[in-house]
Amino acid sequence: MTTDTLTLTLNNGIAIPALGYGVFQTPPAETVDAVGEALRVGYRHIDTAAAYGNEREVGQAIRESGTPRDELFIETKVWISDYGYDETLHAFDKSAGKLGVDRLDLFILHQALPSAFDRTLDAYRALETLYAEGRVRAIGVSNFMPEHVTRLLDTATVVPAVNQLEIHPYFPQRELVTFDAGHGILNQAWSPIGGITFYREGGGGSTLEDPTIRTIAEAHGKSPAQVMLRWHIQQGRSAIPKSVKPERIAENFDIFDFELSSHDLARIDALDQGVRRGPEPTAITLEAFGREIPEA
Repeated sequence: MTTDTLTLTLNNGIAIPALGYGVFQTPPAETVDAVGEALRVGYRHIDTAAAYGNEREVGQAIRESGTPRDELFIETKVWISDYGYDETLHAFDKSAGKLGVDRLDLFILHQALPSAFDRTLDAYRALETLYAEGRVRAIGVSNFMPEHVTRLLDTATVVPAVNQLEIHPYFPQRELVTFDAGHGILNQAWSPIGGITFYREGGGGSTLEDPTIRTIAEAHGKSPAQVMLRWHIQQGRSAIPKSVKPERIAENFDIFDFELSSHDLARIDALDQGVRRGPEPTAITLEAFGREIPEA
């Protein structure tokens, strides 16, 4: 695997670039330049979300880059405030309008919202409608645990193509990853290098400073971040790193000219701390996290 255009195939046959560029927590004022730089470097998979508040700037960057639409894989997420059948159909209009596109490549539910799961099921039914009408090329979920996926599959007519999750060496979620794979669902890693520490006290240290990862990186002449991203890719996952620094954006994309050994992979696998750094899926409620998503 040495090509910089490595793709994975979703369960509906659609190809997705394995490495994406994410804009979580990127201020709108910085998003245009950051996404523009990512596209210049070679990223063709861009991940955003209604709740990030920067879809409009992502769309602007795409237009200003001149990158042909058919070369791009654009992914965004519905926030919980827009769950429900009609609400989620309208959420598509809002996101597509801000991004300046007629069709999304991947549209996913941002959280399971277990406290109001009937709304989640209605929202997913809307995704199925959008998929059937060709307005989205694939649909999926994010932060769904096995029990949420199981309940969804009891009524769904389309198996989610993707489950976007917190996955990194300190929290690999192996049981969930295996569960998803068994249902033909691609695991996609947000916080793929473990940078999400702001939700919890004492985040368990930085993966970038981990002695094992640093040793492996030095042996390959690569950075710790590159080693972790390569770990995801070699294990068949999609990964969505983020940075607004041009040098980091380029560095994170430069991972297709080396290969980790099985011993390297096993050493990274052994770093599991079993501690989630992002929010607990059950803690995401409308009361605590509901917010109005502006119109396009």
